[in-house]
Amino acid sequence: MEWLKGFGILIGRILLVLIFLRSGIGKIEDFGGTAQYMASHGIAPYTNFFLVGAIFFELVGSITVIFGYFARFGTILLLLFLIPTTLIFHDMFVDPKMWIEFMKNVGIFGGLLVLLSVGPGRFSLDYFFRRGKK
Repeated sequence: MEWLKGFGILIGRILLVLIFLRSGIGKIEDFGGTAQYMASHGIAPYTNFFLVGAIFFELVGSITVIFGYFARFGTILLLLFLIPTTLIFHDMFVDPKMWIEFMKNVGIFGGLLVLLSVGPGRFSLDYFFRRGKK
């Protein structure tokens, strides 16, 4: 049964962070357009600085969670990314689409908190390296 629990955590953590991985790659592919979008939401004059930071948080956070290597650190990066993103870009509660986006982020935040609490599980590099130290 421990194997099944570990496998569930592995698949769950991968599925949970795929949105961040794709989003970070998308920001690189359309750096100028993303910067323009961010600037339209008041992220100026330091738009490029915050955009590079967002890319870093999303890519490093999602990669560490997927591999389960420093997974809790990666989870914290994603949580820290998600807070201002949700509050700045999904604040138009009169628009039903923005409300759905806001609630999606709240759900992802909950999933990240669970991952932070339980850890990356037995199918992770953290577990592999920690087991060798016992």
